[in-house]
Amino acid sequence: MIVAVGSDERHETALFACEELRRRGHELRLFGALAEGVPVRWSDVGRAVGEAVASGLCTSGMLFCWTGTGVSIAANKVRGIRAALCWDAPTAAGARRWNDANVLCASLRATSAAVLGEIFDAWFAESPSNDPEDRSAVAELENLQSNR
Repeated sequence: MIVAVGSDERHETALFACEELRRRGHELRLFGALAEGVPVRWSDVGRAVGEAVASGLCTSGMLFCWTGTGVSIAANKVRGIRAALCWDAPTAAGARRWNDANVLCASLRATSAAVLGEIFDAWFAESPSNDPEDRSAVAELENLQSNR
């Protein structure tokens, strides 16, 4: 799987995420400070990862900023992106299952390596639900975006 990984700063949490994703056999495309080596605006890195996933260049995305909120807001502005701010494994599993989330966002400040590993376990183990109600809710999101 090709995963887009972006952060607005080179932080140990984001660097651990890259190491862990590679260890799990994923190919990475790096964005923001992870690619450039210098801090970038969270809005720019969120948009860039969102566009990489929406275009099909990458299968899924991982985003980091201090709280995780900014990058999730930015990524969700890209049509076709369903970015979820996840702070634990059950949240990540639910985001994948019920929301068909395709970009995982996390806080650099609050996410430890151990918790991030658990989040990745849940994220990659879960598949989007085929329940008609869940699919209908995800489809409704596309309609909301088209009304902009």
